[in-house]
Amino acid sequence: MLRSPHVTPLGDSFHVYDTTLRDGAQREGISYSVTDKLAVARLLDSLGVGFIEGGWPGALPKDTEFFARVAAGEVALKHAQLVAFGSTRRAGVKVTEDPQVKALLDSQAPVVTLVAKSDRRHVERALRTDVAENCAMVRDTVRHLVEEGRRVFLDAEHFFDGYAFDPDTSLRVLESAVEGGADVVVLCDTNGGQLPLGLSETVADVIARTGFRVGIHCQDDTSCAVANTIAAVQAGATHVQCTANGYGERAGNADLFAVVGNLVTKLGLQVLPHESLAELTRVSHALAEIANIAPDTHQAYVGSSAFAHKAGLHASAIKVDPELYNHIDPDTVGNDMRVLVTEMAGRASLELKGRELGIDLTRRPEALTNVVRKVKELEAGGWSFEAADASLELLLKAELSELDELPFRLESYRVVLDHRPDGAVVSEATVKVHASGERVIATAEGNGPVHALDAALRKALLPHLSWLDAVKLNDYKVRILAGTRSTSAEHGTDAVTRVLVESTDGEQEWTTVGVHGNIVEASWLALCDALAHKAMRVSPSRA
Repeated sequence: MLRSPHVTPLGDSFHVYDTTLRDGAQREGISYSVTDKLAVARLLDSLGVGFIEGGWPGALPKDTEFFARVAAGEVALKHAQLVAFGSTRRAGVKVTEDPQVKALLDSQAPVVTLVAKSDRRHVERALRTDVAENCAMVRDTVRHLVEEGRRVFLDAEHFFDGYAFDPDTSLRVLESAVEGGADVVVLCDTNGGQLPLGLSETVADVIARTGFRVGIHCQDDTSCAVANTIAAVQAGATHVQCTANGYGERAGNADLFAVVGNLVTKLGLQVLPHESLAELTRVSHALAEIANIAPDTHQAYVGSSAFAHKAGLHASAIKVDPELYNHIDPDTVGNDMRVLVTEMAGRASLELKGRELGIDLTRRPEALTNVVRKVKELEAGGWSFEAADASLELLLKAELSELDELPFRLESYRVVLDHRPDGAVVSEATVKVHASGERVIATAEGNGPVHALDAALRKALLPHLSWLDAVKLNDYKVRILAGTRSTSAEHGTDAVTRVLVESTDGEQEWTTVGVHGNIVEASWLALCDALAHKAMRVSPSRA
C-alpha cells in the first residue's frame, strides 16, 4: 500500500490521478456498490494510473467499507496509491478532535486529498468564517496528516473563479497548504466555466508567482474539460485529475482516456506504463459496463466510431494510406479502424469493407460496380448496412456467386394475435418451410409476433440444423422510417420499418438488417439473414 508511483518512465514527476470512485460516482444514474468500487479500482490499477481516489471515508458508509476492504487485502494495488478524500478540520475545532480528520487516518490510505475553499466569497458565505481561519484550517489539517505519515494533496475548490475575484486570498490558501507540508496544490475549475486560453494563463501565473507544484481538476460544463486539462499541462501543471469516460456531476469531468491519449500521443509524455496505452479501449468499455452505462460510441480514442470512416472520399484516401485520415494508429489505444458502408460509399469504401470481411473485390471490377449501385439503391429505400456487416457480407457473396443456398426455403408464414378473455395477449405463428428435402410445418406461441415467428422457425429447423440451438437473439431494434415510400409526408403506421437483429452463438456476434412496410416481414428478412450468415460459417458436415 505504501509503494511510490514510480512505475512509469516519468515516475513521480507527473501524476495521473483518477477520481472515478468519488467525483465520477456523482454522475446522475451511477450508484456503485462496494463490490463495484473494488472492481473499478482493480481495472484502474491494471491500467497504471498513479493515484486512485476511493471516496470520502467517514462521510459515506460505502466509502468507509471500501477502504476497510482494501486495507484487509481484497485489492492488491500494483501501480496506484489509494487516496482518501475529505475536508479540513471545521472552523473552531481542534484538528485532533475533528471526527472527519480521524476518519481519513482510519482509512489507512497512504495519500489524502483535502478539499478547501479558495474563493473568498465561499469562505465568508458558505463556511461563515474569515480568510485567516480558513487558512489555519488548511494548514493545521495538512500538517497533522503529514505528521501522521500521510502524503497530502490540496484541492483548491473554485480556484479560478476565486482567483479572478481576489487573487491574493486564493494564493494565501495555497500557501497555507504548502506551509503545512502539502506536495501538490490542485487548481479546481469546480463550476466548469473556464476556457483553455484563460485557464492556462492563470495556471502559468500561479506557478510563476509561487513556484508550487500545481495540479488541475476540470469539470466539463463548457465541454472544455479535456482541453482545459491539456492547456494546464502545457502551462506547467504536472498532476491531472480525471474520471473514467468523463463521468461526473452535471456535464461530467475531464475524461481520463482522452487526457491520457492526448498526453502520450500528442505531447509525448509517457504518463502510463509503456504497455498500458493499448489497454485504453478495453478498460474504458469494462468500466462502462460496471457503471451500467452504454459506452459512448463517439468517444475520442476509445469509442467504436473513433476511427470509423463513412465518406467515400475518406475511404479512397485510406485505401492509399490509413494515416491520411487517422490522427493515430488505432492499435495504439487498442481500438480498430472501420469502414462504414452507406449511400455515401464509393468503390473504395466497399473494396476496403470487403477486405475487412475477407472478400477480395479488387479483381472483380464489374461486381464491385454492381454492389455499389445496389447498396445505394437499397439505402435509398431505407436499408442501412452501417451496423449490419453480416447482411452486407451476404450481399457481397451473392453478387460474387459465392453464397451457398440457404439451409431452408420459405413456403409461407402466418402470424395471428390472440387477445384472450383474461386480458393476456399472445401471438401465434405458423411457418411452412422446406429443409433437407422435407416440407416442415411448425407452430409456436410468443409474447409478440416476432418472438412467435422466431420460435416457430426454430421449431421447424432444429431437427435439420445441429448448430441452431447455439444461436441466440441478443438484441432487436426497430426504427420507423418516414419519407422512404411514395412521399416524404408518409410516416407513422404507414411508414417503412427497419429492423436490426443482433445474434450470437456464444463465440461470435453478428448483426443483420431487414426493411419492409410490414414490421413482421422486415423482422423475417433480418432473421433469415442471421441464420444464413451462421450457415455460411458452418462447414457442410456440421450443418
